[in-house]
Amino acid sequence: MKVGVPKEIKNNEFRVGMTPGNVRELINHGHQVLVETEAAAGIGFSDDDYLQVGAQIANTPAEIFEKSDMIVKVKEPQPNERAILREGQILFTYLHLAPDREQTQELIKSKAVCIAYETVKDRHGGLPLLAPMSEVAGRMSMQVGAHFLQKMYGGRGVLLAGVTGVETAKVVVIGGGTVGRNAVQVAVGLGAETVVLDRNLDALRTIEMQFGNSVKTIYSTAESLEKHVLEADVVVGAVLVPGASAPKLVTVEHIKKMKNGSVIVDVAIDQGGCMETSRPTSHENPTYIVDGVVHYCVTNMPGAVPTTSTFALNNATLPYILDLANKGYKQALLKDDLFREGLNIYKGHVTCRSVAEALGLDYLDAKTALQNE
Repeated sequence: MKVGVPKEIKNNEFRVGMTPGNVRELINHGHQVLVETEAAAGIGFSDDDYLQVGAQIANTPAEIFEKSDMIVKVKEPQPNERAILREGQILFTYLHLAPDREQTQELIKSKAVCIAYETVKDRHGGLPLLAPMSEVAGRMSMQVGAHFLQKMYGGRGVLLAGVTGVETAKVVVIGGGTVGRNAVQVAVGLGAETVVLDRNLDALRTIEMQFGNSVKTIYSTAESLEKHVLEADVVVGAVLVPGASAPKLVTVEHIKKMKNGSVIVDVAIDQGGCMETSRPTSHENPTYIVDGVVHYCVTNMPGAVPTTSTFALNNATLPYILDLANKGYKQALLKDDLFREGLNIYKGHVTCRSVAEALGLDYLDAKTALQNE
């Protein structure tokens, strides 16, 4: 198979779909890999690094898309990339389609085979290709929160850890999954007062067992969520419904009552965000203020630490890339129902139920679609 790795073009996105090491693995299996020039310059790899492992270098994204059977990326294809996808071409990347009607419709129109990292599942019910970036984003959320709490960035001027004789900041994490656990880990490590809210008691027990009395685990109700959000200095939105739009848990009325200069870090923004006031931002312009509350809603948070993020992502995606290349997408997806959960768009059809329901589009079961080809 011919596999193409284009340079990421989203704002301040320096990650790359495949490192030279992973490219070498593909080539050792008899496949060809075409990498766009300077695709990995942001993490310190040169074109020569790819040439040395047997890759070919392309000068333009158009060449990558024209010559490749499968495109491996990090972030969702941008409009000019979607325009050059072709029928039957495999696209393997993060998509986050539920809040993005325009992208969904253009991918439908392309008739490409679009497999989303974020909806592939494992036998434990986890999301193995989303988890590495959730870890990064969860840990980053505390760095970001601490940074924007500083007065010159619109924050309250509060030190997250406090000092002797002065109260620490209060961090409220909404959601006890991978993002939430990693946010809690850093918040506790920094010495902040930390509260995590969730309706999954098993998730809360896991956090309590890991961190003990260093964190308060609270069952999430309208009352408990309002109480803790209004007391918070930093609120982390860590809610995930796989493939679907995130529920809007923090309302406009909550925002109006929050502390002036408090900070929201909405990690759920890739799926639309879990705050009513959230809207996507970029690393170039990461924040905005609503009713005195600083909102950080960057849709590619891990892109700020691309070296760490790229290697973490590549470690997780390589077995799936090899599976697609070695077997072809049809055999790979039909023989693995958990991998098949990643098929979001198939030759003009929406094959992820959550995406179809979120956007009011017709749904076709992925297995049925593949079998009826």
